[in-house]
Amino acid sequence: MSGRVYLVGAGPGEPGLLTARALELIAAADVILYDRLIGASALAGARAEAELLFVGKQGGGASVPQEQTEALMIEYARAGKAVVRLKGGDPFVFGRGGEEALALRAAGIDYEVVPGVTAGVAAPAYAGIPVTHRGLASAVALVTGHTRAESVADQPDLDWVGLAGFPGTLVFYMGVRSLPQIAGGLIAAGRDAREPAAVVQAGTLPTQRTVTGTLGTIAESARREGIGSPSIAVVGAVAALAGQLSWLPERTLAGRTVAVTRARAQVSWLAGRLGELGAHVIQAPVIRIEPRPAEPLDPSPYDLICLTSANGAAALFERLAAGGRDARALAGARVAAIGPGTAGALAERGIVADVISERFVAEGLVQALARVPVRHALVARASEARDVLPEALRARDAVVDVLALYDTVAEPVPSPVLAQARAADYITFTSSSTVRFFLEAVREADGRAATPGAGLSPHTRIVSIGPVTSETLRAHGLNPQVEAARHDVEGLIAAILADAAREE
Repeated sequence: MSGRVYLVGAGPGEPGLLTARALELIAAADVILYDRLIGASALAGARAEAELLFVGKQGGGASVPQEQTEALMIEYARAGKAVVRLKGGDPFVFGRGGEEALALRAAGIDYEVVPGVTAGVAAPAYAGIPVTHRGLASAVALVTGHTRAESVADQPDLDWVGLAGFPGTLVFYMGVRSLPQIAGGLIAAGRDAREPAAVVQAGTLPTQRTVTGTLGTIAESARREGIGSPSIAVVGAVAALAGQLSWLPERTLAGRTVAVTRARAQVSWLAGRLGELGAHVIQAPVIRIEPRPAEPLDPSPYDLICLTSANGAAALFERLAAGGRDARALAGARVAAIGPGTAGALAERGIVADVISERFVAEGLVQALARVPVRHALVARASEARDVLPEALRARDAVVDVLALYDTVAEPVPSPVLAQARAADYITFTSSSTVRFFLEAVREADGRAATPGAGLSPHTRIVSIGPVTSETLRAHGLNPQVEAARHDVEGLIAAILADAAREE
């Protein structure tokens, strides 16, 4: 893949609509240039060492010039990097992918185009609107609605007479601010003001909203409901089907934003589940897992091997493989795991844990091991971890070796993402390290000045995965309003749902 650029469509926002090819390229890329219209979990599969650069354009705000984006693609490709230009929707449907392809061709850079699901089809579908339907619409026109013109007469790019007479569905992209001009232009050119129309905001995303009406009323209805971008406007008889064909289930967390601070490699399931429940997920990973060099491990001296995290389970098997060993090498030892997540990571590698703590903290595993005989134990864990488990085993006269398998290090958080996380309805912390590194990111953003309450919005509720993380939060002056009863990500989600229900 080196020295090549991939113009990849990320689809309309729902992570499940990413193509298999898109996921494959994201996982292999050295550099990813991404914009704001990609799904919340689209970057979760990127390699930890991949360079992620935001080159998006915020409506009405700052933007990265197109020429700069093209220059970056060329620069990284010439440096031998595999570059993914990740774009919302489809690169060649109002995505300026054609311009980027021409720039790459002129520079002599190899490229590949990976189509994506375009929002003009997906957003209406998620609102129950088929853009074509036998007997109602046998054609569909995709139109850019982006214009700053005060009058439709000042927008020469659109053939209003041709659009008004088009025998099918009209789908307008990027037109929510221009909706009065669009509707007025079509009506003035002869389109029936009574024709059904709809606007779908954030189509396929948890925050999706749909407003229906007629061509004559839709602009005012959208304004009254506070519809903003990104939105798709649909004009045509098919828009009337929205009420009959609506299929999305009610989303419990609809309208709420949840910031997730855990490592990018671990966030996909949590972000996906929150999205299914209707939350807008802000991925603000403040930590990164860096495995230590995989030196060979001989587990034969141990009669007990303790794993404290899923990361540790993965790294342990890398150590076994480095010595030419596999799961069979653990046959002579009992294997203990903190929580079902760690046990699940072991099961994926053919090991059924002999002991699983009911409480997902070190104290829980100490209790679970109380009646398990032990002479020589291996505790495999992160380099920075509490010594509760090793000390408890040593108190039983066991020989204990602690093996640091990986380091938890800071992951830089882009300023706009950090600002969104600090303003979220919920911000989640899944370990003490996420607390410490989040506060470090805040200090960096605020010029090392102490910020009361970490600069969180007054309405932001702090969610902790368990008592140890809560203790760390309090030690740093933050009070968790929500704490998971079950100390894993499923428990975290359950706690948020319960809190949201109480707030209702």
